[in-house]
Amino acid sequence: MIRTITKSFLVFSFFTLVGCGGTGGLILTPVENIDAVPLKVSDLTEAEKKNWGHLDLASDTIPGMSVDKAYDEIIKNKKGKKIIVAVLDSGIDLGHEDLDGVIWTNTDEKPGNNKDDDNNGYVDDIHGYNFLGESYNEQLEYVRMLRLNIGDQATLAKAKAKLDEEYASALQNKERYEQILQAVKSADAEVKAFLGKEAYTKEDVSGMEASTEAMQRNKSILLQMYSFKDSIPEVIEELGDGITYFTEQLNYNLNKDFNGREVVGDDPYDYNDTDYGNGNPNNRVDDESHGTHVAGIIAAERNNGLGANGVANNVEIMSIRAVPNGDEYDKDIARGIRYAVDNGAKIINGSFGKSFSPNAQWVYDAIKYASDNDVLFVHAAGNDGADLDNPANPNYPNDQINNGVEFADNVITVGALDPKYGSELLASYSNYGKINVDVFAPGTDIYSTYPNNEYEFSPGTSMAAPAVSGVAALIWSQYPNLSAKQVKKIILNSGLPVKTKVILGGDNAKNANLSEISTSGKMVNAYNALIMASKVSNGQLQL
Repeated sequence: MIRTITKSFLVFSFFTLVGCGGTGGLILTPVENIDAVPLKVSDLTEAEKKNWGHLDLASDTIPGMSVDKAYDEIIKNKKGKKIIVAVLDSGIDLGHEDLDGVIWTNTDEKPGNNKDDDNNGYVDDIHGYNFLGESYNEQLEYVRMLRLNIGDQATLAKAKAKLDEEYASALQNKERYEQILQAVKSADAEVKAFLGKEAYTKEDVSGMEASTEAMQRNKSILLQMYSFKDSIPEVIEELGDGITYFTEQLNYNLNKDFNGREVVGDDPYDYNDTDYGNGNPNNRVDDESHGTHVAGIIAAERNNGLGANGVANNVEIMSIRAVPNGDEYDKDIARGIRYAVDNGAKIINGSFGKSFSPNAQWVYDAIKYASDNDVLFVHAAGNDGADLDNPANPNYPNDQINNGVEFADNVITVGALDPKYGSELLASYSNYGKINVDVFAPGTDIYSTYPNNEYEFSPGTSMAAPAVSGVAALIWSQYPNLSAKQVKKIILNSGLPVKTKVILGGDNAKNANLSEISTSGKMVNAYNALIMASKVSNGQLQL
């Protein structure tokens, strides 16, 4: 499922309202010792906020991936080989001003003739394929399983208990947000009248001499809101987004009677029912923004004077629309992976995941197929702030079963980092696990493309995964003789080790070193990765 996370959104959920209840001959040395790096104490500038994932820990005291340093000192103007990266996600705004020059085109297919010109099994797949047809809103998998009676009694009982809990929580959160929004709007209107101005600042509110109990309450409410956003209109917008999110959960994701797949016309639990979908993987509505944001993190056109820079400079984005506003179907993911492999993708980015997967084997087989064809699969660890090594916290897909031996060596599972080095480095929402999470990368408040030529900040492991996909593309573009397994090992081995303990799941009582909560114990570093890739490529280093 695509789960959008925002910091204020998480805080509001627990908020109690007052009164309401190649190196070119250069000798380059990888960055290894970060113990002496000073902590960043000042707020990030606007430019740093928009680019923090590309900055360098040693020089900027911001825990980015040293992407800018890699371009300045290693890549420079070298393009390398073009790499196709499949974004297995929601639809992408293919005409976005910062993406239109990097969209993959199937030159063997003739657009609009309703024929499968290249005989790959997909009609008019010019820029990828759309496995969702005209559907978008969907149930969560365990809700579908209850509706269709899929699974044994123990699994269905677990699903029923989870639905009861999640539905009650969504309803409670929706009501809480509505209550807070009403209080903020009321306070906003009364303070505007009190100050005699339509726009005011935090300083204006702080300086108010509120003589009545009602105005004191209004002042207190608004000052609390300034801890979440810089302005009250932003707070009101954020609360509105929260109400929309929980309303959609109740109406679609957690609604046992809803059937979002009906418009598609296939049986999503029959793998052999393949005559569905279409060749238009564009987003269907403006709110379907996740795939566009992910694509921009990987490949937004660099240094073109527009909103964002992608990590990779010589890539093509293949759009595979397979992840709805709800849980993805195993069939769509498995077929999407195979489509990407068969049509030339070297990297598949999967910023999705779910806790129930009745046909997980279809996806496992597809991942093995990708491995057999030397294709890398980069997957988001998930946003539950949970230990994935605990059997009570399953997250599909992965590259092993029941914490066993990996069945494929082409999967990188990525957790998310905040832009603050130190104990708060690990994003509070990020999943973790010594067995199930490989590495960490910048994920919180990442600035990237949104539909209709817009740009927004968005957080999540969904944002950390494409950052790593971008680094993988950089490596492969410069050193195309490497294998998928080598690229994976380079990314894991070349990262920066973090020895300080980080807070887990936002719980100050729980902390660990990255080496205890991930396979590599490291945060991804593009600069180091390129140096190591050069040595592996020319035979100086064996992995």
